[in-house]
Amino acid sequence: MKNFNDLTRKEQETYLMLPIIMELRRLGGQATTREIKNGVIIGDYGMPEEELTKPKVGKNGQLFRPFDVSFSFTIRNLEMAEFIERPQRGMVMLTKKGRTFNGSGNELANAVYKISLPMWKEKSQHIKPPHKDQDNSDSDGIENTWRDRLLEALNGLTPRKFEMFCRALAKRMNVDIDETIGVKQSGDGGLDGFGYMVADDFRTSSVAIQAKRWSKNLVSSPEIDKFRGAMDKYRADYGIFITTSSFSKDAMKAARTGTKIITLIDGDRLADLVAKYELYVTPVVTYELGEFFTDDN
Repeated sequence: MKNFNDLTRKEQETYLMLPIIMELRRLGGQATTREIKNGVIIGDYGMPEEELTKPKVGKNGQLFRPFDVSFSFTIRNLEMAEFIERPQRGMVMLTKKGRTFNGSGNELANAVYKISLPMWKEKSQHIKPPHKDQDNSDSDGIENTWRDRLLEALNGLTPRKFEMFCRALAKRMNVDIDETIGVKQSGDGGLDGFGYMVADDFRTSSVAIQAKRWSKNLVSSPEIDKFRGAMDKYRADYGIFITTSSFSKDAMKAARTGTKIITLIDGDRLADLVAKYELYVTPVVTYELGEFFTDDN
């Protein structure tokens, strides 16, 4: 198979359709777009995760992942063809049609495009189609735009400022930060933060924090192993590894190995948490025009 970025948009969507359906089945028929996306990236679907996460320079000079764009349009096509539905923003659910489909990837693509392409054609007569290097489809476009801007801004921070940001996030997550470990630039044993969490039963656990401001490379298992070694030095009960990138399949496996579990927070999850705790961001209310304004009748 060609490299993912060398495929046409339609070839990328055709490749993604069946893995999305399979991931939804694996996740119980309903999941967030982030869960599905991560599952497709690390799943055994014939395309290396390094290929799916490889960035590309757009016409505006900014880096973007073609996978993210094609993934969003594939979700939209599957929704148009009624293989999935969107019960709420950020959530995807299989329909009966999606649950019972048992054909090949090409058969699925043919069934989907038979319905969705005429709908896109009709829609394009009223609405200007989105730019090829951007994902502006419906409400997801707005959501993805601020997430992309956030990750771009985080990647533009100095390493020290990004570590400070991650400690601030951990603090919002009820971690009482220790000002003596991981705050100084040297002598911290490889940690970028350390703190304590008190459970409802007043049991206190120690938490180690690692921050990696990466934009192109996946975090691999050796990075997890090094972090675990730093955790052992300070006898941390838990670990939180934060990155603006993503984690390789081996890294995810390494994080779950051993007696001390490490929580992994990738770029998508990081954006979720920033929104949840409103950390250095301000929510903006907006409205979308309904079909009444674009429907001829």
